[in-house]
Amino acid sequence: MNNIYDPSAPKKPTNVSINSELLRKAKEFEINLSATLEQALVEKVKQRQQELWLSANKSAIDEYNQYTEQNSNPNDPQRGF
Repeated sequence: MNNIYDPSAPKKPTNVSINSELLRKAKEFEINLSATLEQALVEKVKQRQQELWLSANKSAIDEYNQYTEQNSNPNDPQRGF
């Protein structure tokens, strides 16, 4: 699977605001904030990229779905189920 970003890019210090109680709990459980935020951002970026791709390709997807409803799926002969 292709990365959505360059994991070897240098880290950049950033200021964020976090609920103080949540931050206290995270520190109590020794949660790595940077790694956790990075992982959450990867998921959000993937989700957004998927949404944008679907939006950009909506008309083609709709046309294909309409075609298959009217003409059956062109791959049906290759299906084994």
